[in-house]
Amino acid sequence: MNKEELSKEQQILRQMRKTLGNVVKDATPLGGRPNPLTANTIQDIKDCFALISERERELAEKLGFDEAKPYYGDGELPNAKVLSFVKRD
Repeated sequence: MNKEELSKEQQILRQMRKTLGNVVKDATPLGGRPNPLTANTIQDIKDCFALISERERELAEKLGFDEAKPYYGDGELPNAKVLSFVKRD
């Protein structure tokens, strides 16, 4: 499998994850209403997300991405600093 094929598969997985997430968001009931999805369907959705994540991780390994470090397309690290909003007494 070459990088172009991996990239296409990554695009497919990303779109599947996004679409499935939107379906879940659209089907989530508001204000204590009953969920239109059955428990089995909810579990199937969770299983799909898990499989997508697992395959994305496998593809990242094949491409040599280090999961511990974020990847930035332009190769530059962000110059933001972490701010602490905890009030000290």
